[in-house]
Amino acid sequence: MSQFSQYLFIASMDVAPEREELFNDVYNVEHCPLLSQVPGVISIARFETETLTMTMGGETRTIVVEGQPKHHALYQLESPEVLTTDAWAEAVDSGRWPEQVRPYTRNRKHTLLRLTYPSG
Repeated sequence: MSQFSQYLFIASMDVAPEREELFNDVYNVEHCPLLSQVPGVISIARFETETLTMTMGGETRTIVVEGQPKHHALYQLESPEVLTTDAWAEAVDSGRWPEQVRPYTRNRKHTLLRLTYPSG
């Protein structure tokens, strides 16, 4: 995600442990490729939550955020309107995702961020 866009959409969630392998396969092989073809989607990257240990104020500490989802997909968008287009709606409900994966996700969080620095 080296290119900066003005908007970042983050979809975060957990998945039932028995569906984790299918979840990752569908997300990587179908879901992200389909959504990356939607006009206005600049890039997509996926991440998993890791333990955070950092030094701040001269003290090294481990920070734990209870209830934080494990899986995160970051979508760089040209505008928030991308998320309400017919192309997005079709892509987000295509493939195995809606029937074989989505019902087994939980703790879903969706966030839209607007870039403030560096300014465009």
